[in-house]
Amino acid sequence: MSELAAKKSARDARNLAASTAAKVAAKSERKEQRNALAARTRGYYAEYAASDLAIVNARRQAKLANSFYCEPEQTFVFAIRIRGIIGMSPKTRKILQLLRLRQINNGVFVKMNKATENMLRLVGPYVTYGQPNLASVRKLMYKRGYAKVGKGQRIPITDNEIIANKLGSTCGIYGMEDLIHEIATVGPNFKQANNFLWPFKLNSPNGGFVNKRQHFNEGGDSGNREHFINNLIKKML
Repeated sequence: MSELAAKKSARDARNLAASTAAKVAAKSERKEQRNALAARTRGYYAEYAASDLAIVNARRQAKLANSFYCEPEQTFVFAIRIRGIIGMSPKTRKILQLLRLRQINNGVFVKMNKATENMLRLVGPYVTYGQPNLASVRKLMYKRGYAKVGKGQRIPITDNEIIANKLGSTCGIYGMEDLIHEIATVGPNFKQANNFLWPFKLNSPNGGFVNKRQHFNEGGDSGNREHFINNLIKKML
């Protein structure tokens, strides 16, 4: 064997050994991430159960004391656009663009603060919104969850790797349950997690809307419907 062939053979052997070692390391890392995600998921479920139990106990204590239980304020909402652009002012159109509600039946999560509360109030006739429960958040994620990757590319979230590659190193979000927990609890990385999600494309509700031009409190569909948003989400999935 010539000297050149011997060098090539040695180089190929080194490359093969390095490639094999990298694959083994990557496989081990993925396994560790899966185990860690499973452990965090169990912790999330315990946290959800404890939170629900605390609310139930608070309601019972208020009832025993012949008092009233004040429900927690909305920390985030799910907003759905229900009307088109006919008769819409430029300011309203701009707010809907900022909220990423560019099409009818598009839905997004919105963190509630003074600014977003005023924005939702201004576009109230064109949207309906309310605070979804954990079950609704989970159904939206698993059934209609799409990720925004690259230069505006929309892809379905079919693998935790999609989430980990985008949010793992920066936000510590490595899987779907991490993402659900961040949204449902309005965590410190809520903005990054929410921007990672493409606006949800929903169907028209079964049975249709009642009256899009009338407020929900008046028997219509627009505006804040609080926890009743869960019924509408169920109809539109």
